Amino acid sequence: MFKKITSIYGDGIGPEVVKQAMKVLDTIAEVYQHEFVYERALLGAEAIDATGAALPTETVASALNSDAVLLGAVGHPRFDNDPNATVRPEQGLLGIRKALQLYANVRPVQTVPSLHHLSPIKIKAKTGVDFIIYRELTGGIYFGDKFTSEDGTAATDTCHYQQHEIERIARLAFEAAMQRRKKLTLVDKANVLETSRLWRKTIQQIAVRYPEVTVEYLFVDNAAMQLILNPGQFDVILTENMFGDIISDEASVLTGSLGLLPSASIGNSTALFEPVHGSYPQATGKDIANPIGAILSAAMMLDYFGLQHEATVVRNAVQWTLENGFVTKDIDPVNFYFTSTVGDLICDYIHGKAIEVVNKGNIELRKSTII
Repeated sequence: MFKKITSIYGDGIGPEVVKQAMKVLDTIAEVYQHEFVYERALLGAEAIDATGAALPTETVASALNSDAVLLGAVGHPRFDNDPNATVRPEQGLLGIRKALQLYANVRPVQTVPSLHHLSPIKIKAKTGVDFIIYRELTGGIYFGDKFTSEDGTAATDTCHYQQHEIERIARLAFEAAMQRRKKLTLVDKANVLETSRLWRKTIQQIAVRYPEVTVEYLFVDNAAMQLILNPGQFDVILTENMFGDIISDEASVLTGSLGLLPSASIGNSTALFEPVHGSYPQATGKDIANPIGAILSAAMMLDYFGLQHEATVVRNAVQWTLENGFVTKDIDPVNFYFTSTVGDLICDYIHGKAIEVVNKGNIELRKSTII
């Protein structure tokens, strides 16, 4: 299989984690006789520095002409700390979602027993957690009209949704539920917001077509609490843009590290795959960032390409590294391995070099030497 991939390193640790994901994809290509070619493109702060725009037209053109996009991270503190900045890195992220019509963000959340100790949540609550969040990505308050008064003392952000925007992601979520445990939870704020009432009305209409799926409705504040108290109750969570942004990051607490979670953004054009973590500027260039989220995003890309077996191999490789303690500094601040070493170990597993019992003394920092 031949696939063209637009690689966007982005900001902060983005280049480091994307390079590991690409290394894993190249290993898959070598072992299973595929061909993946990459076209480098700019987005975010690096794009602003190079071109003055957060999303250059060349990046959109590359993405539209590729089979998928692999993105690292977007954001830089110099923009976060400047409320007067007119061009911001995040504009590039919102812009590419709009340009590619990526209306659905898909975020799987699974807990790993060997990492239960990292989460502040009780182990009993984390056991067996396996759910997926479908977040609407191109509507809502992030894309609504914005207004600031001339004197700067008042501001308005408009939350806007149309029924067809809700229907298209709802269909994806219901189909996913049919392949899983047949349960869907809509997260909204229908007791206050007109947009949420439209969401609830639309979901009730679509649910009739999926009689096997049990549908539950939770206000977002309750949902945020339930994610901590009893996350195992969830199977498929469906929600609007801002609520999904917040609760999906909250869900990372269950796994023990934000660096472990992947995501896919899909829609009417090229799909985009990225870890859910931010740019983590404090770790830039130190080879300590966790590449697992990016690597699992690459596994989701393989699923998207129809290469389910290869995707499973990548996930098994990740599981193997975690179970054997080959983890980065965010997971083990004392006995940690470098970003590049973890990537090498995952590639070794894919090559069939990994063994059941590992002598960690054979693994040097920055170099995989499984014998």
